[in-house]
Amino acid sequence: MKIEKITPFLVDRFLLVRVYTDQGIVGNGEAGLWAHHGVVHRAIVELSDYFVGKDATRIEHHYQTVSRDAHFMGAALSAALSAIDIALWDIAGQAVGQPVHQLLGGRVRDKIKVFANVGGATVPECAASAQQQVSAGYLSLRMSPFLPGFERKTPSQVIGEAVAMVAAVRDAIGYNIDLGLEIHRNLRPEEAILLARELQPFRILYYEDPLAPESLEPMENIAKTVPLPMATGERFYNIFQFKDLIDRKIVSLIRPDLSLAGGFTQVKKIAAIAESAFVGIFPHLMGSPVNIAAFCQLDAAIPNYVLMESHPSADAFNEIVDHPVERQGGYLLVSDRPGIGLKIDESKLDRFPYQPKKILGNFHADGSVAH
Repeated sequence: MKIEKITPFLVDRFLLVRVYTDQGIVGNGEAGLWAHHGVVHRAIVELSDYFVGKDATRIEHHYQTVSRDAHFMGAALSAALSAIDIALWDIAGQAVGQPVHQLLGGRVRDKIKVFANVGGATVPECAASAQQQVSAGYLSLRMSPFLPGFERKTPSQVIGEAVAMVAAVRDAIGYNIDLGLEIHRNLRPEEAILLARELQPFRILYYEDPLAPESLEPMENIAKTVPLPMATGERFYNIFQFKDLIDRKIVSLIRPDLSLAGGFTQVKKIAAIAESAFVGIFPHLMGSPVNIAAFCQLDAAIPNYVLMESHPSADAFNEIVDHPVERQGGYLLVSDRPGIGLKIDESKLDRFPYQPKKILGNFHADGSVAH
């Protein structure tokens, strides 16, 4: 089975890809470098020069060739290759009439537990949002404990407000619901340490990205200093970065993005490395219904999966696929349809014009760049 054509599609805030074969099977995938889809779109076009005419079933071989041939790799190339890799696994599943999770060893769970995000611009609004999500059936919540305009406040004020927000949410939902914190790389090391120590009584499941993860040394220091389980990795784009993170014993949970960190071919390996160290997989998910479907296939097949985002905002784009993933309270249902379980309807894509990410910036009170 030969690859005849690869076409990327810029749709709203997403970058989709379809891989066409000479046997009429079309694979579907998505790239995850959401802030730079224009660059990744070009990379997919360039990579197609290698893929067209090749055997669609030699997925590992293609990954090794493309990622090693030119001696350069980075997030844009990895996102492009990830999208194509997902589509090739989709083709493989369709060719044998099996879901991707069956090709990965079969499902180890019947449904995918997901978390809901807590919203709100005030402490009472956050508490009410948390209660609403629990009432909807979610057993796990995540919140970013910062009020609007926090960048212009003193660290002491930010920490005080964060503790008040977490306390209010815990009061609203009790202690039988999991609660994680998304810090979004907003703190300096000393601030992250102070905040973590004050949050210890609130039974926090994970402390996600207190710092930008590009430098692991300060992350390592925080992990050894604070009493909260650490989670990071959504920006990482290859297996070597995740191995270093795991070997340093920095994290309890890692956040590989299937559409950035190498598709099924690599993320299955990343999950295996993590499994051997008792590190959980906490996938980073953004994108369209295509990504949700692909992620569910991975989650179903790895024993150390823990959580991923429910991402209900993607449901607004369900019409671009034929079988969007079904939701059931705080769970997503695993499809047994061939491949990733859905197909892209190209006739619907023009209804959602491309929305490129604009660089706006976030700034402290003194005008310096925040975040």
